[in-house]
Amino acid sequence: MSARPSAPAGSLGTRRTPPLGGFNLTLLAIEVRRLLRNRRTVVVTLVFPIVLFLLFGSHRRFAAAQGSQLTMATTMIGVAVYGAMLAATSGGAMVSIERALGWSRQLRLTPLRPAAYVSVKIATAMLLGFVSVAAVYAAGAIDGVSMAPTTWVTTGIVAWAASVVFATFGLFMGYLLPAENVMQVIGFVLGMLAVLGGLFTPVSSLPAAMQTVAPYMPTYGVAAIARFPLVGGSFDPTWLASMIGWTVVFAGGAVLLFRRDTRRV
Repeated sequence: MSARPSAPAGSLGTRRTPPLGGFNLTLLAIEVRRLLRNRRTVVVTLVFPIVLFLLFGSHRRFAAAQGSQLTMATTMIGVAVYGAMLAATSGGAMVSIERALGWSRQLRLTPLRPAAYVSVKIATAMLLGFVSVAAVYAAGAIDGVSMAPTTWVTTGIVAWAASVVFATFGLFMGYLLPAENVMQVIGFVLGMLAVLGGLFTPVSSLPAAMQTVAPYMPTYGVAAIARFPLVGGSFDPTWLASMIGWTVVFAGGAVLLFRRDTRRV
């Protein structure tokens, strides 16, 4: 009786992990196209921050009348950070729709690693955040905001880079909440974080209790770092630690929730 032939290498019983866990430009391009097809998300994340910036017009005109271009610039940077966080969070939270359709569980049948999948989602959300920052800065330039060329570039880059915190936050919330509730909850939470983190008004003008809480908000360090090239002074390392720490917390939570969400495959 002849021996049963052994399974050849690369058979269906063996699933090899692709390079970088499955992260590749093709998958990233597909995600970007899917995001751009969602016109409501694109319009809200691009138009709303510009409208919000223009709503501060009376305050900025008063500051300009007093000879202060600083208030106009800091307001624009704060709104740009808010636009980036709104865009990045919305892009990340779109995974809630995929969960509702069962797409996340289907992905577990492929060699794609959770960390690679989360990385693709973060990169896609940050792309939308970049466009949002560029739109707000274009509106600021048209509206008369004045800064040195290098300051325009550095503050814009930092405001965009900060969106990585909220891209991971959007993913975390997208896996944590059902699709029908995620955007309502996120909108409220982002509004509170923007106020407590000093994006629209200086933290020093907030009530004492809110000033105590502000340094622990994800938006606090982000806003301070984005404005630092403009306002100068001493750089506080805790700003960067806050930004990195919250990114790690949200990204780690998203990976864990992704694994939990697909465990039943």
